[in-house]
Amino acid sequence: MPTPTQQKEKKALRSNYRRELKKVKKANKSGAGLNDIYPPTLWYFKDLEFLRGQKDQVYGSATIERGESDDEGEGGEENSGWLHGGAAGAVHRATVSEGTSFYPTEDLIKGSVSECGDEKTQGTIPQYHVNRSFADRRYKVQSARTYFYLNEAQCERNLDVFQECLEKVSGKIVITGRALCKIIYILQYYIKNVIDLTNLVGATYGTGICAIKMTALGRPQLLLQLSEVIMRTRQYMADVVGGGGNVLTHHVLPEELEKKFEQAHMLKDAPVQKFLDKITYDKEGVIHLFPWSGIIDENQQLSETFRVPDLKSGRMVRLLTQLTPKEEEMFRNMIRRIDSLCKMATDLDVRIMVDAEQTYFQPAITRITLEMMRKYNQNKAVIFNTYQCYLKNAYKEATTDLEQAKRQNFFFGAKLVRGAYLEQERARAAALGYPDPTNNSFDSTTEMYHQTLTECLRRIQDLKDKGEEKKIAIMVASHNEHTVRFAIEKMKEIGILPEDKVICFGQLLGMCDYITFPLGQAGYSAYKYIPYGPINEVLPYLSRRAHENKGILKKIKKEKRLLLSEIGRRITNGQIIYTPKGNYTPV
Repeated sequence: MPTPTQQKEKKALRSNYRRELKKVKKANKSGAGLNDIYPPTLWYFKDLEFLRGQKDQVYGSATIERGESDDEGEGGEENSGWLHGGAAGAVHRATVSEGTSFYPTEDLIKGSVSECGDEKTQGTIPQYHVNRSFADRRYKVQSARTYFYLNEAQCERNLDVFQECLEKVSGKIVITGRALCKIIYILQYYIKNVIDLTNLVGATYGTGICAIKMTALGRPQLLLQLSEVIMRTRQYMADVVGGGGNVLTHHVLPEELEKKFEQAHMLKDAPVQKFLDKITYDKEGVIHLFPWSGIIDENQQLSETFRVPDLKSGRMVRLLTQLTPKEEEMFRNMIRRIDSLCKMATDLDVRIMVDAEQTYFQPAITRITLEMMRKYNQNKAVIFNTYQCYLKNAYKEATTDLEQAKRQNFFFGAKLVRGAYLEQERARAAALGYPDPTNNSFDSTTEMYHQTLTECLRRIQDLKDKGEEKKIAIMVASHNEHTVRFAIEKMKEIGILPEDKVICFGQLLGMCDYITFPLGQAGYSAYKYIPYGPINEVLPYLSRRAHENKGILKKIKKEKRLLLSEIGRRITNGQIIYTPKGNYTPV
């Protein structure tokens, strides 16, 4: 039993920690700036982090004041990586742990609604508005990490994690000018918690990969609103010229739009002329109605940018629900963070894969990612977008983006996955009354995957036949034997060789090794996903992936059978220590 003195000292330590924690939280509740970040000054603050979320027993009271609650936790950090089979190097993927088991519904909604309110005027699309029942985006999501917006300071910390991961992949240390205490805390964290990866870094030679989630780098509400703008733009284009789909698929020349506006007696209006001047087009027609490059590169105001001539009313109407000046600044902050990661990746010769997320965020995520491709994929595919093939529109979206890359002359990178939000997407569509965006069966998802992959391979072959550069790079991220075999057979069928290094494969470490290793030995680029970090943060992640891949776990019997067969072969042939020799050349 602790002595009274020990109990008193223990209580004093706990009180000091919670007093310091209140200061950290109070500073981090502020808005868009970075000046409010409060570095803890208590020397043992990090050692008492296990107290976060714990509460003292309080008698005679059933409530805790909102300002005193410890449930508001900030996340720890968890990293994971891709080990490149058949090449001398490791590839890392950085993620940021929430470290929180409970968020009040109002706090969850707050990060997804404009400060002007959730505007639902005529023409808005229900899919791209907040619903209270789905405010917690972890609902029915097992395998994907979810980020909740706390403040801009938290987004900056997430940026730090991604930057550190890029540095590890490249093997280079980049001085970012952070405060000395911040550097010390980072060093303490890695010394205590992270596996020594010195044998894995610095040898990736341009094959390294970092995967990021865009919702970690900004306020999700902005992605929600931007996604609605994109979908309303498609509706607008269909209303003006007929048809459907993405703007560039219409192949409409600017002169045709001018004729439409002239018929509506709007052509001579100054705002209409300004709108026409900013259209992006080539000889095949309009690519974008809005100056996306200016939005990314020149910090243009969103509220003033997304306005179109309305043929019915004869005036300019805005497609974006209202943003405050503070939210405009938040958007610029988000773009700055993404841009800094892409620039850093280019400088360090490391590839970035932007993860796919829910359909109500994805149009904005894809649009921003493609603009980063246009900016940074000039000499090789550095920035990759992710396509979830359980979606009915996966093939159309990938084909449209491939066409944009061709017309705007940049390298295209894509990761193909089946997807991680199936149950939530179906439940949300049913609750909000919009069409289910997902395929109705596993077989239809597989067919969509194969169709999308085939189109990518076809375009790769077209470039190869013309003697042009390898301007398309694809990762086949799948544990499905049939899909991997399909990809290999298609590559052989259309003449794409492993040494062309335009197709790579990826699986989780410890799963389907009997697929990954033969791929590497045969000369294909093959990656293994390697989680690393503190045990208490990695285990929840692994449990979610195990749940997601419970179908794959059934294949363990096959893998065991193959391993026993190999052990028997080695004993029989006297080759207990044996290094397989494959027909491959390490990078």
